[in-house]
Amino acid sequence: MLFFSCKKDLVIFDDNTTRIAFGSCGSQNNDLPIFNVITDHNPDLFIFLGDNIYGDTEDMNVLRRKYNQLGIKASYQNMKKNVPIIATWDDHDYGWNDAGKYYKFKEESKEIFLDFFEEPLNSERRNHPGIYHSEIYSINNKKLQIILLDNRTFRSNLKSYNGEVDNDNRYNYSLDYGIINNPDSTLLGEQQWIWLEKELQKTSDIRLICSGTQFGIEYNGYEAWANFPYEQQKLLNLIKSTNANGVMFLTGDVHYAELSKLNEENLYPIYDFTSSGLSSTWDFSTPNSNRIKGPIMENQFGLLTINWEENNPEIIMEVWDVNNTLRFKHSILLSEISF
Repeated sequence: MLFFSCKKDLVIFDDNTTRIAFGSCGSQNNDLPIFNVITDHNPDLFIFLGDNIYGDTEDMNVLRRKYNQLGIKASYQNMKKNVPIIATWDDHDYGWNDAGKYYKFKEESKEIFLDFFEEPLNSERRNHPGIYHSEIYSINNKKLQIILLDNRTFRSNLKSYNGEVDNDNRYNYSLDYGIINNPDSTLLGEQQWIWLEKELQKTSDIRLICSGTQFGIEYNGYEAWANFPYEQQKLLNLIKSTNANGVMFLTGDVHYAELSKLNEENLYPIYDFTSSGLSSTWDFSTPNSNRIKGPIMENQFGLLTINWEENNPEIIMEVWDVNNTLRFKHSILLSEISF
């Protein structure tokens, strides 16, 4: 079976406008018509942000079969024929719900993941633990960096919920996980942190950090960077210490779309653009005081458009649903996310 191979030299960006579609949480058991809608928008690139299938197994033959279910779908075939694809993972395609570094088949699932997305045999991703990766593209004398984080392979165990927000009546659902106040707990792991610092030191105008779990939301009792406040603050501090301009987050996981804006002292606003629900949806959204757009509860994808023609490029964030209806739009200028 032949799948689309997204090597860097196959991604061709127009000098004037870059259009990047992204999404997460699509079950191989659904038809996934959203891929046809994405293709109709003619993006330059599509980024899978995790839960690309729902594997949830310790049987690697089952995991391969579920990837194949996705790969042979007509809508997926249509998209991969017309749109370059790159990917990172979250828990369900990693192998098990909410799993971290102790998932015992993580090396096997990594190879299945990389083979499905036809990562070249000489790729750096095959030569280090985990699947983190980065590429820099030159466009009209500007540079665009795409950083794919791995928030599964090295992540410490989660902590069970212990009444952190019992007195807050916004939380009218059952919470799973608490806040980990142990500075030794990690989400990315030492090796990935060293790599990420070097990546943020590279010259780039816009940096899209892609994470399977949300970065810029407040604590909600489910999986998010907010469960690891030391790790979240470490990344904010790293952006500051490296003077990394143009950082934005693309995230998934929660089965709805929203745009969050995180304000941090001595740093420009950090936007977290979440699209989750290629086929999976929830009937409620969690509290998020950082939310400025959304939530959109129907099946949808995110579309990021960058206008490079201007000296101060405009960055447009849109969510389109499965009926090809624009659900929200928010625009910023590059200068707004620069030191």
